[in-house]
Amino acid sequence: MAPPRIVIAATQVPFEAGGAEWHVGALHRELLRRGFACEIVQLPFQWDPRREVVRSSLAWRLLDLTRAGGVPIDLLIGTRFPSYVARHPNKVVWLFHQFRQAYDLHDAGIDGFPDTPEGQSLRRHVVELDTRALRECRRIYTTSRNNAARLKRYNGLDAEVLRLPLLDLGDWRSEAWEDYVLSVGRLDSLKRTHLLVRAAARLPAGAKAVVVGAGPEAGALAELARSLGVAERVEFRGRVDEATVRGLYARATAVFYAPYDEDYGLVTLEAFHSRKPVVTTRDAGGVLEFVRDGETGSVAPPEPDAIGERLARLLRDKQEARRLGENAFASVQGIGWEEVVDKLTQTIR
Repeated sequence: MAPPRIVIAATQVPFEAGGAEWHVGALHRELLRRGFACEIVQLPFQWDPRREVVRSSLAWRLLDLTRAGGVPIDLLIGTRFPSYVARHPNKVVWLFHQFRQAYDLHDAGIDGFPDTPEGQSLRRHVVELDTRALRECRRIYTTSRNNAARLKRYNGLDAEVLRLPLLDLGDWRSEAWEDYVLSVGRLDSLKRTHLLVRAAARLPAGAKAVVVGAGPEAGALAELARSLGVAERVEFRGRVDEATVRGLYARATAVFYAPYDEDYGLVTLEAFHSRKPVVTTRDAGGVLEFVRDGETGSVAPPEPDAIGERLARLLRDKQEARRLGENAFASVQGIGWEEVVDKLTQTIR
């Protein structure tokens, strides 16, 4: 008997790779490992100017993903906007995130839609299309309670939280607690790496911040470090391979991760599986579903001095860092792929 055929619908931003791309690749690998026939279908996504958002959505709507080579496709799994706009009689979504510029980012005055009749009309169209397309799904899953709350608030839809696990858990480890704080992620404004750069002056003598990642803010962050006189305290590594990243986690004392209202926060899981506490902020969104102040990390106001004080405390007290790290590791046990695959594929069993 032929295995069920599954298509993962994935939005592609050419020349960029981040958590969403990792999310799709990991799901693809785990479905194949369990004997499903699975392919990733991707379309490029444009959002500037804003009218391109509607055109990108229409491209997905026009696709016929019910058959391939005359053979039925049994399941379509949508991921992030606008991949779940595609039609299929057996469609589920594992929502990584919607087009936040039409929702919470717009309301916060961050990269939203123009305050013009056309801009507001386009925004309403995106919200209405999202609501309609997601209502077509037989199951709606999200990666976090933060995502689910956003979906309920703006679209009136309920979703079940299905957390994204890591791959190859045996490769994550803890080896030492050296005098550095690690930051991993794309260097863009929403990730707020600038808070760490500004906090670097508060680190103890001899300690530093190691920043891994690339992105549009890379040059500005390096210049900020120079202008503040902390260039020797902040080390920008750029992109590095996975083995190097895991090694940096393994030897760090703590991890800084404080994006604005994050959907999930895969970096948090990477830190926790490396037995490292995470220092974050009160407005970090999904990260706060893992980081508990004084238990698995530290939660500070989104201010450099407060962040620097929390980081300095852990760098001076390695035993406290170890205690929090062990608690962090224990808190993420049980997040695994068996539940993910079972739930996402239950409509074809």
